[in-house]
Amino acid sequence: MSTHTFRRSCLACAAILMAAGTAYGQQTVGDVLTFLVTNQSVSTGNPQFDQAAALATSATISRALLASVSTLPVTSSSGAFVYRLNPELGTVERATASFGPFFIERASTAGRGEASLALTFQHLHFASLDGYDLRNGSFVTLANKFKDEATPYDENRLVMNIDASIATLYGNVGVTDYLEVGFAVPMISLQLDGSRADFYRGRQFTQATATASAIGLADMVLRTKYTLYADHGSGVAAAVDVRLPTGKEENLLGTGTASIKFTGIGSVESGNTALHVNGGYSLGGLARELSYGGAVAVAATNRVTVTGELLGRWIDGIGRIVPSEAPTPGLVGVETIRLVPDTSSLNIVSVVPGVKWNVTQTWILVANVTVPVTTAGLTTRFTPFVGVDYSFGR
Repeated sequence: MSTHTFRRSCLACAAILMAAGTAYGQQTVGDVLTFLVTNQSVSTGNPQFDQAAALATSATISRALLASVSTLPVTSSSGAFVYRLNPELGTVERATASFGPFFIERASTAGRGEASLALTFQHLHFASLDGYDLRNGSFVTLANKFKDEATPYDENRLVMNIDASIATLYGNVGVTDYLEVGFAVPMISLQLDGSRADFYRGRQFTQATATASAIGLADMVLRTKYTLYADHGSGVAAAVDVRLPTGKEENLLGTGTASIKFTGIGSVESGNTALHVNGGYSLGGLARELSYGGAVAVAATNRVTVTGELLGRWIDGIGRIVPSEAPTPGLVGVETIRLVPDTSSLNIVSVVPGVKWNVTQTWILVANVTVPVTTAGLTTRFTPFVGVDYSFGR
């Protein structure tokens, strides 16, 4: 190593020691996230560019968190029970063999005057961001390396523990046999704590730690669905969801902007098996979004329905975190590796196996698990989901 390079490295070590013990107490989740990502100590000779890249990366992580929590798909609008008047018998009877899927809409509506309430709970334990592990200390956000060496000699590593618990109250009522309206009110408990450390030639220097939490209302959803064609569980329908900006944007509980989603729905039912497909398009809110998916629901018994769902989301311009290398000004033979966001779209695909159990005449116990197929954005290894659905008057 040259004398000039050695002096630069000593200055970098001094900066690390001076930065250690940086302030903890930030007021919002957004503030803490920005603080952890932008608080850096690797000497690159271009601090303005480092700061700009870090701020852009922080914004991308915030959008990924909003996509995973605040704009998370809510369960289907129809309650588990669907009833229709049998004109030949003059009685009201169940119109479908199964209790329907979870997140995929079915073409059938609840039926005139039929109402239901549901309460669900899910917990998201985020493990990775665009394939980078967030929890094991291997997430490198900024580093310097010699061109003739395989590994960096100076690097910033970030650890972030992000958890979200979401409880959602759903309501739904059939206005006519073909029209229903409903709502979804999600409450989120969001926890974030993290630390940044500098690793210089194998020696670790704690640079910053911070923690934040937020509990509150997320963005509420008002929804309506209309069945265009129906035939014994099969049919075609259209739905409109309006998501209101009721969550606090600074705590990443909401997007701060209203959005509207249009969905086309198709269902085919034969015997005890039903197939449902959806295609949707959203405007406003976080970004333009295309959603798609399909579900198979099988009535294993009169009281138990087993489901399997595939969910896909394409969110425009959210971006991914990618490494970028550039020569380090003033340090001969040294390259700086930064994490920067690109302008790509976010593609999220998940599979959801689940079960619905009719415990009593009007109560349905529901449970599923969401397993991501892709690594884009913030991902969990799996997300458990449980809830109860109550139908009035049956």
